[in-house]
Amino acid sequence: MNTQNLSYLQKQLLNLGFGEAMNTELEKNIAANKPEFTLNTTQEYNKQNVDYTLHYKAGGDQNDMYFFNKYDASLRDKDMQQAFYINKSGAITAKEAYNLMEGRAVHKQLENLEGEKYNAWIIIDRENKTENGNYKLRPFTDGWNYKPERAIDKMDIVGIDEPGNREKLMKSLEKGNRHQVTAMKDGKEVKLFLEANPAEHRINLTNWKGEAQQLEHYKKPEAKASQKTAQTQEDAPVKKQRKGAKMKV
Repeated sequence: MNTQNLSYLQKQLLNLGFGEAMNTELEKNIAANKPEFTLNTTQEYNKQNVDYTLHYKAGGDQNDMYFFNKYDASLRDKDMQQAFYINKSGAITAKEAYNLMEGRAVHKQLENLEGEKYNAWIIIDRENKTENGNYKLRPFTDGWNYKPERAIDKMDIVGIDEPGNREKLMKSLEKGNRHQVTAMKDGKEVKLFLEANPAEHRINLTNWKGEAQQLEHYKKPEAKASQKTAQTQEDAPVKKQRKGAKMKV
């Protein structure tokens, strides 16, 4: 057995959020010299079960190395299935796969056909499928200019200025999480859930009931004042110039 290969594959499982529960089964299949095999596991997120089938295949000059090529994820509650392929530039983790299937966006480093790396927000495109029936992933690259921090920095979020809190929130949104915060509205604290929405260039806000909320209601006082000033200037009537009067330059 190629122990270095086994160690690499076990670390790969850990990095992708599958933990160490499948390590023994992985080793048994490799020791059996199977040309290919699958491993099965179930993860629970927000009281929802996701079933995963991980695909391995032997390769190398002496067929003594195994490669983790892809995994199939199935979200039971929504009868949603999707295959996620493993690549060098940053594979989608088990939790990120769940978030994508839930309809949220994830920020990843991708790689084009020429091997060039780039960053993009991605969502599952429910309107388009590949030839094998898999949903396509729709990317929003840097050129799309989606920056969720623009909305975050306007919000009156409790504790956001404490060291590390803003960065923690941003990383959570990039992983596709539905992140809970406490924000101020009319002098009262309100629990909100935030989601990145690159397709519409905004942040989705919902309360604990799942009801959509408007960003304007949770802005910092200075952000509200700045918006009010801009609106006043925009709505100000334009004075008409008297006929024949000379313009000052």
